[in-house]
Amino acid sequence: MSADEPLTLNVPEPAVRPGGAPDFSNVKIPKAGAVPRPEVDVDPQSIRDLAFSIIRVLNRSGEAVGPWAGLLSDEELIEGMRHMMTLRTFDARMLIAQRQGKTSFYMQHLGEEAISCAFRKALSPGDMNFPTYRQAGLLIADGYSMVDMMCQVYSNSRDPLKGRQLPVMYCSKEHGFFTISGNLATQYVQAVGWAMASAIRNDTRIAAAWIGDGSTAESDFHAALVFASTYKAPVVLNIVNNQWAISTFQGIARGGAGTFAARGLGFGIPSLRVDGNDYLAVYAVAKWAIERARRNLGPTLVEYVTYRVGAHSTSDDPSAYRPKTESDAWPLGDPIIRLKNHLIMRGVWSEERHKQAEAEILDTVIAAQKEAESYGTLHAGAKPSARDMFDGVYAEMPPHLRRQRQQAGV
Repeated sequence: MSADEPLTLNVPEPAVRPGGAPDFSNVKIPKAGAVPRPEVDVDPQSIRDLAFSIIRVLNRSGEAVGPWAGLLSDEELIEGMRHMMTLRTFDARMLIAQRQGKTSFYMQHLGEEAISCAFRKALSPGDMNFPTYRQAGLLIADGYSMVDMMCQVYSNSRDPLKGRQLPVMYCSKEHGFFTISGNLATQYVQAVGWAMASAIRNDTRIAAAWIGDGSTAESDFHAALVFASTYKAPVVLNIVNNQWAISTFQGIARGGAGTFAARGLGFGIPSLRVDGNDYLAVYAVAKWAIERARRNLGPTLVEYVTYRVGAHSTSDDPSAYRPKTESDAWPLGDPIIRLKNHLIMRGVWSEERHKQAEAEILDTVIAAQKEAESYGTLHAGAKPSARDMFDGVYAEMPPHLRRQRQQAGV
């Protein structure tokens, strides 16, 4: 190459565009049970290859195989199934409500239910999640009130956040769910800071950070890894790789690292990839990473390989940037169907029982929706008072805010 030749840039391109045939040839899927389970106190350098493979438990026949299997009882798996089904039903009802004009905005979890639902069951009371807008399963699986969640979506008079947040940006200290930020990646460095503070206090609670694949391009992601690795903070660093940030395929944010998990290797952080549509695998890897944090062994980075079946949000049209049949071609399947098949194979579930559970869960979600709507929706009924914006800011309200409240007549 001549020194006088013009410089060029590499601009990654997706493998397929709308109208083309879906292509997931870049997703290399090992056999279920093929990836070893290292000891919790393993030297990160010795498991570098786990950042390039995918940990799987459920095989194509619905069997749980390999060293990561066997951690959950049939009863716990059935509970996990119901949590995922509840989240999917909740999503469907709130999406309809948005289309009816009862709320301004909504974001589904379709296809990603196993990640947050299974991870929540691996945590202990008092642990704190710093989530994105697609981890409502952390609340569902911890028994948080669906009525309260819906009231927040509707921004009505019983909205726990008093209209201060966008719909779906929940918050519950009691359930270890830190306030969601609309600014990308801010929660990642906050999670590391919270975990460091917990260690400084000699507490026993750990933190879990959550981020999407696209947001790993933000500087806060890298700052969080610097502090987590330097101070060995008790934190699990989760990356949900659903193949599509909004209108952006993963080749842009991932760069030349090969996988998102590989980003952690340069910081000396043990990094693993897991089948995000396999409830058993998600739970097993979460349990492993959480134990590392709890035993003062430092952070773990986990990439969940999954697929965003639905639109990014109700403001998005994915048909403009990906083939309409792409979700059908996703090679890791549907997390609910896969767990259902496993339970049927074990003889503790059936198609009839599944249909009955669907009906029961739908009735429960509809009942919660009716109660939430009795307190108002976006364009009907009662709303938070303007007085609420003055509360919860200062322990003692300063004079200038008192004057403003009086001038507003609230």
